[in-house]
Amino acid sequence: MSPQPQAAVGATLSRVEGRLKVTGQVRYSAEHDVKDAVHAVIVGASIGRGRITAIDARTALAQPGVLRVIHHGNAPKLPYRDNPASNNPPGQRLRAFQDDKVLFHGQPVAVVIATTLEAAQHGARLVKIRYDAQKPSTDLEKAKADKSITYDRGDAEAALRSAPVRMDLAFKMARNHHNAMEPHATIARWSGNKLTVWDKTQWVVGTQTELSTVFGLPADSVRVISPYVGGGFGSGLRCWPHTVVAALAAREIRRPVKLVLTRKQQYAGTGFRPSYRYRLKLGSNRQGRLAAMAHEMEAETSSYETFTESVLQPGQMLYSTPNVHQAYRTVPLDVNTPLYMRGPGYATASFVIESAMDELAHKLGIDPIELRRRNEPSQDESKNLPFSTRRLRECYTTGARTFGWDQRSTEPRSRREGDWLIGMGMAAGVYDTARMPAQAHVRLDADGTALVDAAASDMGPGTYTSQTQVAADALGLTMRTVTFRLGDSLFPPTPPHGGSMTMASVGSAVLDGCDQVRRQAIKLAVDDRRSPLYGVKPEDVVVRGGRLHVDGNPARGETYKSLLSRNNRTHLEAEGSFAGPPATERHSFYAYNATFAEVAVDATLGLVRVRRMLGVYDAGRIISPKLAESQAIGGITGGIGTALLEHTVTDHRDGRIVNANLADYLVPVNADVPDIKAIYLDGEDREAGPLGVKGLGEVVHVGVAPAIANAVFNATGRRVRQLPITAEALL
Repeated sequence: MSPQPQAAVGATLSRVEGRLKVTGQVRYSAEHDVKDAVHAVIVGASIGRGRITAIDARTALAQPGVLRVIHHGNAPKLPYRDNPASNNPPGQRLRAFQDDKVLFHGQPVAVVIATTLEAAQHGARLVKIRYDAQKPSTDLEKAKADKSITYDRGDAEAALRSAPVRMDLAFKMARNHHNAMEPHATIARWSGNKLTVWDKTQWVVGTQTELSTVFGLPADSVRVISPYVGGGFGSGLRCWPHTVVAALAAREIRRPVKLVLTRKQQYAGTGFRPSYRYRLKLGSNRQGRLAAMAHEMEAETSSYETFTESVLQPGQMLYSTPNVHQAYRTVPLDVNTPLYMRGPGYATASFVIESAMDELAHKLGIDPIELRRRNEPSQDESKNLPFSTRRLRECYTTGARTFGWDQRSTEPRSRREGDWLIGMGMAAGVYDTARMPAQAHVRLDADGTALVDAAASDMGPGTYTSQTQVAADALGLTMRTVTFRLGDSLFPPTPPHGGSMTMASVGSAVLDGCDQVRRQAIKLAVDDRRSPLYGVKPEDVVVRGGRLHVDGNPARGETYKSLLSRNNRTHLEAEGSFAGPPATERHSFYAYNATFAEVAVDATLGLVRVRRMLGVYDAGRIISPKLAESQAIGGITGGIGTALLEHTVTDHRDGRIVNANLADYLVPVNADVPDIKAIYLDGEDREAGPLGVKGLGEVVHVGVAPAIANAVFNATGRRVRQLPITAEALL
């Protein structure tokens, strides 16, 4: 069969919706114009644990414009059916206004609905709530952990006892919050027993199923619309209580309701990357070959749900290690439930493992890259499976050459420029290549244009553009003649927009649907006596620029438009699908990186400045190079925040988050972001899926923090095992 020409995939293209965004023409969740909408403002609990004993809303209700105050004392009981098709962790999800319990500081305990936002805000300040308060447990250091999740390979303890070189290291990682530009927001409207919500979500199908189970509705009675998401980093991967509150309020007052969380409310109203305590014991021979690793991890979760993430995997497969022990314990606290945040689990584990590898390299006098090469596995030792592709060695070589690794001083604190100590560091990174079932609808109209629909999301990586590229090439059309629509639960279902799975999953469904439509058109042509392609073998026909022709003979062919018009066909259509990975995988699938950092540390003040960074990635086929570079810049920038700035601070007396704002919770700004370069190795992974992609939105973040920490050590001689790295730790 002649291969279909590839003109869009791999081309350096700007976002198809870019002009709309920069000119302010797109509408985010809170910006949709819904007739007769009123405003809602949540009242959050001012204690960290206890019970509500009384609510006095009389003063609030007396204010002009205030329509209703809803709380557990007057809210209807909701079904809250189980929802197995959700991202909800095990446990019982928070049930809005269903009882008097307070489980964490900031928990929604009432909502004020008013005709204007100002009236709702004023009314919320006037609601008086009395509590029977108890002292909350919010300190990971002092709380009791749950039973361990364990993994064992070989006998790690025995191997550690006999290892010539041993290290026992303790690490701490602070809680991080997502802090995307767009706040979480919902507009809810009822039409009889049917609910429509405009919501900030990374999974319209997930929000649909959650609302249907909470309100006891058939799934098709709930429609979720989310065409644009102003950043998410994982915060939109489940339906949060405020969305339920908006829908409940709209049903109670029989008018559409708009509810937008404030920046402060997002710290209690949505999830976060949990804080960790992580102990790593490591043993090797004197040539640096690993004999054993023992990992002990404790991570915070809420008292009502048990959140876990993929923190075990890197320690099982990143390096050849015959003996591995892992114990992962969650610690229930009086906090809201954590959630996935960019590079979930892998980013946390990589900081520990890659810092330890750097420390081992220094202890043995081995170059950090050479140490990693000596411990490169021949297969995934956790699954006894071959890797589909694993090009870490090439990442190391390319990165070292490009970054000038040979200029790195092997002696810490030996390179200085005035008041600044200069250091270089590197780290490896890995992330799972996730794929899940997805569907897409494809329609080719008689005018030669195509429409592709899927209930996917785009929180920034460029889903609109990359899916249009795939569709354009598969149909043989130009980019401007293809429209890709997403963000509506009426479209064919897709998995969550997270875990780097959108391109592999949704893209494969789009490819399948477009291939079906193209083959329909080719069959129609070769069977049509009036067509120039009559009698040609279907496998010898390709489509380019909307024109079907014989491969190698462009003169013999015709356009989609002429073919469909002559046959009185208004359109051709197909349902594309992707089944996800097979039940039994034959390979181990991961994306990889080598990340390099150069830092300058003020010798007197301890201030760290990242001067330049490089990421080299084995991420399979790159559909859109321009978008891929943007992903790397964003992932590395986020990693700088994790390494040096981001830290949620809790007042353990009452569970209040002290720095719940962008003035005190620090994120990288332009002045913090250095020169960043990204290199993607040319290649593909056809074992992973028909597109050959491996996912890149997460792996670009993994490994950034340890690369910076290792560079700080090279600059200062000070090993910091706690994130973020502060000036105090270096003084």
